[in-house]
Amino acid sequence: MSEMRVVGVRVELPANQPILLLRETSGDRYLPIWIGSVEATAIALEQQGVKPARPLTHDLLKDVITALGRRLEQVRITDLQEGTFYAELIFDGGVKVSARPSDSVALALRVGVPIHAEESVLSEAGLVIPDEQEDEVEKFREFLDSVSPEDFRGAQPG
Repeated sequence: MSEMRVVGVRVELPANQPILLLRETSGDRYLPIWIGSVEATAIALEQQGVKPARPLTHDLLKDVITALGRRLEQVRITDLQEGTFYAELIFDGGVKVSARPSDSVALALRVGVPIHAEESVLSEAGLVIPDEQEDEVEKFREFLDSVSPEDFRGAQPG
């Protein structure tokens, strides 16, 4: 299992489909996940430090977890089946809850917990974007220019 960090969320054109891009913290692989626009907005707002006037769904979930006396410990991207990514929220006491990767990442950013991806997922969908000298954002743009959702066998929003 590899720890991942959020590179960012961008919109793939012309389909106008948001993509979440994760990168191994101790490796060269990237993991692109097509996600829904609401989740993309939630992730981008948190990354930019924007606090909405009223809590968004992921803020609410964070508050509910705290109010119930639980602690989210990590997020795991656990599987990829027929183009659909799967994730789990791992709570204190070993409690696991199935969730979409997009919601899991949005929550992980708000709570400040690590994001991990199973090796099997990285082996199947991870990409090495060559030329480490380039700026990461520029590499992401080049990646978006070179791929389409069909490259992930009909990936469903995470």
